[in-house]
Amino acid sequence: MEKLPDETKAGSSGAECIKVESNVRLHITNAGKGWVIALFVLIFIAVSACRKTSKSPGDNLRPASFTDKEWLGKQLFFDANLSEPAGLACAGCHASQVGWTGPDATIDLNGAVYEGAVNGRFGNRKPPSIAYGGDSPNLHPDATNGWTGGMFWDGRATGLTLGDPLAEQAIGPFLNPLEQNNASAGVVVAKVKQSKYAILFMDVWGLHAFDDTEKAYQMIGRSIAEYERSEAVGPFNSRFDTYFETGNGLTAQETLGLSLFNGKAKCANCHTSTADPAIGRALFTDFTYLNIGVPKNSKNPFYSELTFNPLGASWVDMGLGGYLKSAGFAASVYEPELGKFKVPSLRNVDKRPNTSFVKAYGHNGYFKSLQDIVHFYNTRDVAGAGWPAPEYAASMTSEVGNLHLTTTEEEAIVAFLKTLTDR
Repeated sequence: MEKLPDETKAGSSGAECIKVESNVRLHITNAGKGWVIALFVLIFIAVSACRKTSKSPGDNLRPASFTDKEWLGKQLFFDANLSEPAGLACAGCHASQVGWTGPDATIDLNGAVYEGAVNGRFGNRKPPSIAYGGDSPNLHPDATNGWTGGMFWDGRATGLTLGDPLAEQAIGPFLNPLEQNNASAGVVVAKVKQSKYAILFMDVWGLHAFDDTEKAYQMIGRSIAEYERSEAVGPFNSRFDTYFETGNGLTAQETLGLSLFNGKAKCANCHTSTADPAIGRALFTDFTYLNIGVPKNSKNPFYSELTFNPLGASWVDMGLGGYLKSAGFAASVYEPELGKFKVPSLRNVDKRPNTSFVKAYGHNGYFKSLQDIVHFYNTRDVAGAGWPAPEYAASMTSEVGNLHLTTTEEEAIVAFLKTLTDR
């Protein structure tokens, strides 16, 4: 019997193991009948050796709670080789230590949008958190609440292709020239096929997982979505969750903040604080879209990105309505939605590595603290409050803007929001 190639040695990559399997299939095609049984044994030995020795980086640190698919999703999420040029992983704009959003305080303090894989190319919006979004339904018009569901600030990951908005969102940045900048889905799939976790990919999705490029690309998105749905990303273990389960654990100020959140401040009208029936936990979003009148962030570097933004400083972000227009909906459908953005979950809204770390808020990162954005909700329409004009006023909600909250009440709401930080 022919000697096994060196690719079966410990430390082989997934691509090398695939090569072994391909070579063995070729030998079967050319072998006489007397060799068939022996060659099937060879297949078993070769594939088993690869799968036992070709572990993903850090596989020995894998928590027992991870499923294969979640662990695969984590490898994909943190793989900086999946951009063009290499260097930008999903985690580069969605980091755990800041609640799965942008991890650079200097960037947050200014334009709040992040540079993609190509130097000098910036996105147009602040990175949203990828945590606690897995229960978002497909984008659809709801008779009561208006457009609901989808992912991204503008809902363009509708879920109508894969049946899962989170999975569609996960693969969007790979092909965005302002983000990970790959030329095609095939390029991304080829990189995964050459990765050290390629065998894990086939373990999860089947031996022929790479044969169909389109399906393989979708599997990449579904795997990342499984990781983003895992307890590692959304553990529901904040102090609020303890209070939710036991009725204890909040200070008097935080309890006042929760009462205001649910009542006078009207926060819970969109950032729902009651348990979602499907999961028994509060998600702090109803997955709808709203224009709260956020001012323009003049520091956004996208205004100077003339190759991708020929309108320059006159560009106005039209949010959901802009997406619906580009998708071919009638003016009667998209015009009322212009300037609206998805209501984000408030979970981990204050999570940061230290108290001096600056986080940005709003789709364009205009606000630089929880105090700022709560005060904006309270006083947007108050004469003399000093807020700039909204970026797009036509669809702006009148539900907030003059809530008559005292300074003490604003502080209580901020204190409550800090209890939503996962431990």
